[in-house]
Amino acid sequence: MQYGYFDDQAREYVITRPDTPKSWSNYLGSTEYGAIITNNAGGYSFYKSGGMGRFMRIRFNAVPMDQPGRYIYFHDQDSGDFWSASWQPVGKPLSDFRSVCRHGTGYTIITSEYRGIESEVTYFVPLDRTFEVWKTRITNKDNRKRKLHAFTYVEYAGSWNAIDDLLNIQYVQYIATMKCINGIIDHGTNINIPEMPDNFKEKDQGRHTFQAVAGAKVIGFDTDRERFLGPYRTYANPLVVEKGQCNNHEAYGDNPCGCLQVELELAPGESKDFVVLLGIGKADVEGRRTVSEFSDLKKADKELNRVKDYCHQKMQGFSASTPDDPLNSTINTWGIYNSLVTFAWSRAASLIYSGIDRDGLGYRDTVQDFLGVMHAIPEEAGKRLELMITGQVSTGGAMPVVLPFSHDPGSEPAPKEEEYRSDDSLWLFNAIPAYVKETGNIKFFLKILPYADKGEATVFSHMKRAIEFSLERSGKHGLPYGLSADWNDCLRFGQRGESAFVALQLRLALKVYIEVARLLNDNKEEKWGITVLSKLDDNIQKYVWNGEWFMRGYRSDGMKFGARECPEGKIFLNPQVWAVISGAATNEQAKSALDNVNKYLATDYGLMLCDPPYTDTDYNIIRSQLFNPGLKENGGIFIHTQGWAVIAEAMLGRGNRAYQYLKSYLPAAFNSMAEIREIEPYVVCQSTHGKYSPGFGKSRIPWLSGSATWTFYAITQYILGIRPEYNGLRIDPCIPSNWKELKVHRTFRKKKLDITIRNQKGIEKGVQQLLLNGTEIKGNLITPGDMLEKNDVLVLMG
Repeated sequence: MQYGYFDDQAREYVITRPDTPKSWSNYLGSTEYGAIITNNAGGYSFYKSGGMGRFMRIRFNAVPMDQPGRYIYFHDQDSGDFWSASWQPVGKPLSDFRSVCRHGTGYTIITSEYRGIESEVTYFVPLDRTFEVWKTRITNKDNRKRKLHAFTYVEYAGSWNAIDDLLNIQYVQYIATMKCINGIIDHGTNINIPEMPDNFKEKDQGRHTFQAVAGAKVIGFDTDRERFLGPYRTYANPLVVEKGQCNNHEAYGDNPCGCLQVELELAPGESKDFVVLLGIGKADVEGRRTVSEFSDLKKADKELNRVKDYCHQKMQGFSASTPDDPLNSTINTWGIYNSLVTFAWSRAASLIYSGIDRDGLGYRDTVQDFLGVMHAIPEEAGKRLELMITGQVSTGGAMPVVLPFSHDPGSEPAPKEEEYRSDDSLWLFNAIPAYVKETGNIKFFLKILPYADKGEATVFSHMKRAIEFSLERSGKHGLPYGLSADWNDCLRFGQRGESAFVALQLRLALKVYIEVARLLNDNKEEKWGITVLSKLDDNIQKYVWNGEWFMRGYRSDGMKFGARECPEGKIFLNPQVWAVISGAATNEQAKSALDNVNKYLATDYGLMLCDPPYTDTDYNIIRSQLFNPGLKENGGIFIHTQGWAVIAEAMLGRGNRAYQYLKSYLPAAFNSMAEIREIEPYVVCQSTHGKYSPGFGKSRIPWLSGSATWTFYAITQYILGIRPEYNGLRIDPCIPSNWKELKVHRTFRKKKLDITIRNQKGIEKGVQQLLLNGTEIKGNLITPGDMLEKNDVLVLMG
């Protein structure tokens, strides 16, 4: 079943049916002022933080999952009929109500038509501003004059602190003070105590937001939710809208809302425009200033175009034309946009992530999120990377979460020993080289940055400290301890159990460290790295290779996990693919491990994390049985890991299988089968129900996931094979054998390359000849010195 289509020219996903299986969402704004909006105008807005700055209320896991939201209602003064500009919340019969939603990059447009009245509402956050715009146009398509009242609606939080607002009812229903000042709503909380703009984390302080309308006269308002809705009513039938008249009531405590009423009289064929403005600040200061700024409604069009240009500019550094249209939509718009949104918000704000338990930048998540966006925003990514490096503590481990609005390097408390996760700092060995390879800034390795708790060191020394953290916490098999978690939060190997996955991460770290030492001509550190790597390699071969595949780890008493003899969880995906990625596996071992992945873990909707699922194994170590078999870490399809499998297969030169794995979970490939995944077909998710689930194929937790960065990274750098290196750009595609030609545009260190790859021999991997601006070069690495400002590259596979 299909609910929409990709408009690649406009870089939009167009939802043609509003009754999607789940609420399909989009993101607006920036890390300063963010917003989530769905195809039915549901969602919420927040300032700086989804957990500490959420001034619009949302009820997680509600039915439907996106209410309340940012609504515009209409009331027909002649008939008394009413409806909403989006299909929900009123929910008129779809036989009478037409609605199309266009989710774009930083904006959403909802166009609806009901009984001769068409409305178009465009939602966006202007660049570098802390307010949002609802650009609204109403058109009379009837053959008679129509007289309407329009009502805006927002349900405000009693407290910006999400925990208090949702749970501490005996407090938050006594702190809101609502005013309407010259037609502008002022939403105030704790207004009798000072504002503390330099102490954002302090929840008990005076705060204000405003709501206004420009381009139409406000004739009424309401600010009390219960008065607006009426007793025993819902957002589907608010009493104020049904009556067609606001109460002009200023709420004092209880549940605040914001509703402004305007009157519209439309001749046949006539259109009228107005904009709704909602943001941070006081009504009589920021609100009044914003209304003045947007008094010329053309200002909204200009600001919308600026948002589009800004977002599209970030996507111009990489584009491709392949024989696969859904893949093209992913590469050129939605894959990079998904990665950029995830980079911005980590796991802190969505319709699933409340910001309560995962506010800020989770260390392991954020450090991985760089990989998908480094080419698009190298300067911004570099600043964030420095921030995350300063989230590493002097032991070499890392803070679990970095709060960018309050992080104070050199003064942060280090985690307790039992709180460390074994994988956190090892992700730096993916992120730091990615930044240096993209920018060519080798000196970055020598930049001095503080640790989170005390002291400072060069970036190169930070990297060594991360390696030493693992070496100092290794067990009797010479493998790193699993500590509180090792990427998989359901594996608790603890202070003495050992993680094979982290051992493979450590191997990659040492490999990278040796490469960097050579770049820096540091012979001492190169020799140290080689010595340590040799010992680790011996231990991996002795204690991790299990004859056909690589094990997952050891309990402290030596009990094996992920071994052939295990009745449950006898094979895990992570160690197989990371044995290839890290270079630990011999060629024979790599083929055996990945062939067993295909045999035991491959399904129509992606690769399972492990098999068989757990129900009886030691619960103190394997927490996977918290979940039903086939779900999440218990034999589910964890999408984060799929990109790793694509990379590993591409490294072996098996383009057909790499592509098969990619297509088995690629959202756009399921656009005409949306009822299977149920969630958005334009962005990745965290997990999919595995074959042990009766809901096999259902996907959950869209948008914010490491799946985004690893998928885009795997596609662009390993299938298309356009891979930055310290000394240039390597062209090394690994593609399906039936692809005959593809084109890629890449901007690399400010040089533009138009790359044509031809595969007339029908192979999967191998470059026979590479022509740069008509001249053949040796090998498949193009150095910056050989590049012109604009370059034509022809790659012949063979």
